Amino acid sequence: GFAWDAAARRYEDLAALRAYAARVAGTVGAMMALLMGVRDPAVLARACDLGVAMQLSNIARDVAEDARAGRLYLPLAWLREGGIDPEAWLARPGPSPALATVVQRLLDEADRLYRRSVAGIGRLPLACRPAIHAARLLYAEIGRELGRRGGDPFQGRAVVAWQRKLALLALALLATPARGGDVAAPVLPELAFLVAATLPEDAARAVPARSWWRVSDRVEWLVHLYGRLERREQLLRSTGRP
Repeated sequence: GFAWDAAARRYEDLAALRAYAARVAGTVGAMMALLMGVRDPAVLARACDLGVAMQLSNIARDVAEDARAGRLYLPLAWLREGGIDPEAWLARPGPSPALATVVQRLLDEADRLYRRSVAGIGRLPLACRPAIHAARLLYAEIGRELGRRGGDPFQGRAVVAWQRKLALLALALLATPARGGDVAAPVLPELAFLVAATLPEDAARAVPARSWWRVSDRVEWLVHLYGRLERREQLLRSTGRP
């Protein structure tokens, strides 16, 4: 993901953008879930969903700031469908009803993934649920604030007012998701490689269950995991696979 940023890569469609979000944010969701002791692939998939949703919220919020820096993350096909030429718009970025429609489409996808993540939060350790639920609510609220502005990212950076933050934090504490809901929704294709890399049998081989409570063992296991991911990525590139 960092390499793609450095290369100023752009993304033709939603699938390509989700592949980027999987690398820069889905990985964070997977890593945090693993540190919480989660091994269920379905729950890990929901953690990755949450990471991707947060990244999409960030992208929607930062459209204007990114454009001024010469960066463009919105799906190019969506822009063209709305009558926006990506190169011409990037040369002279500004608001328009067509751009607002594209931004709202991205927020709608983020909301879909936020909803999918709820069942996964309900299967985290009880002490971890309020904080993750709060993060979900706060990031989703960024999108709602942007929506209240008509989807115009050029009105200034969308932020959540501190009064609203307090209300959402209280909600996270009082209405933490309980165990239940459909946690087994299909994993996003762009996230499958992350979930596959954290299968229970791999975890069992890497770290004995009796020592998992030790932070040092968790860190060592994660270093080992990401080393395997890097080697797998190198192998895929060497064989010409995407």
